[in-house]
Amino acid sequence: MNFTSNKDIYRWIMIVVAVIITSLILWNTFDFFQQLKENERKNIREFGIAATDLQNQSLNADLGDLGFTVMGNTTSVPMIVVNYKGEMSARNLPEKAERDTEELKRLIEVFKQENDPIVTEFEGEPFSTIYYGNSDVITKIKYYPMALVIIMLLFFSVIWFFYRSSKASEQNKLWAGMAKESAHQIGTPLSSLVGWTTILRDTDVDPSYIDEMEKDINRLKMITDRFSKIGSIPTLTEVDIVQQTKQAVEYIANRSSKLIKFDIDLPDQPIQVKLNEPLFEWVIENLIKNGIDAMKGKGNISVYLKADVYNVFIKIKDTGKGIPKQQWNQIFTPGFTTKKRGWGLGLSLAKRIIKDYHNGKIRVADSKKDLGTTFEITLNKI
Repeated sequence: MNFTSNKDIYRWIMIVVAVIITSLILWNTFDFFQQLKENERKNIREFGIAATDLQNQSLNADLGDLGFTVMGNTTSVPMIVVNYKGEMSARNLPEKAERDTEELKRLIEVFKQENDPIVTEFEGEPFSTIYYGNSDVITKIKYYPMALVIIMLLFFSVIWFFYRSSKASEQNKLWAGMAKESAHQIGTPLSSLVGWTTILRDTDVDPSYIDEMEKDINRLKMITDRFSKIGSIPTLTEVDIVQQTKQAVEYIANRSSKLIKFDIDLPDQPIQVKLNEPLFEWVIENLIKNGIDAMKGKGNISVYLKADVYNVFIKIKDTGKGIPKQQWNQIFTPGFTTKKRGWGLGLSLAKRIIKDYHNGKIRVADSKKDLGTTFEITLNKI
């Protein structure tokens, strides 16, 4: 069993223990609530007996003193007593309510819903009916379990949010570390290739071949520069987004199969935005390459750019297999991929570059099965 498995087991053990503790607290609260209600009902029953005795015997009797004591101790439970004559009297209610007959009738119906009324008898005949509600203590305890559940839910939500944030942070550090290490590893053979091209120029090799090699070497240098910037705050400069987009698309178009047709619709006038050029080109190339993969090397790639007063909108559309709508947000999650090969890093890095570094947005604007997908990038104009 590896360390990750151990962490998962410990996490589940903590969750199970928390659920058990919460269940015990709720059960004990419920049990205490029931006991308290039963005690109140017992007190109300004793009150009814005492009231009946007081009304049907001499006030000088010894029981009379006990009756007054019992009635005097019943001060927290709101109640309405209806005697055999239909006369109503109230205790522990607001003074205004005690004088309002209609309000007392309404409260009787409310009390019936809260507790079963208690009927007292005298000499085998019904003497009075006591309708009573819940005391303030009962009312507070009644809502305590719900408050406890809400607190526990909030507690688990905080734990879940912390776990997800920690996991995302670990993933970001991992991707950034991999990118920087890749840039470092590419650097050594790249330096060697630069030396070899210098040697080849002194030979009889066709110079045009060497020129093409140098173009690819420069390309590798730019890729290395891109990877080295992941995890760091890049420098943004004022550039023409139209020219930058055209340059990125043409580079991919010149190196793609003839079966891929490119349709580029860009404004004639320059539009200035704050960009990191290598990282922006990486995003454009990544989206186009994803589109080419989705079309299996044959189809149309359309690139549109338009702007309003505040923003620039770049749309890249392919004619591939499309993306199910439930995956539109998932595809930007690190590690998520629908390909048989791949790490699921391209779109997550693209989102990080656009959102975190350029304060922009990237999203799936539209996608239909077997008709293609449209990605939209939104950037702020200067």
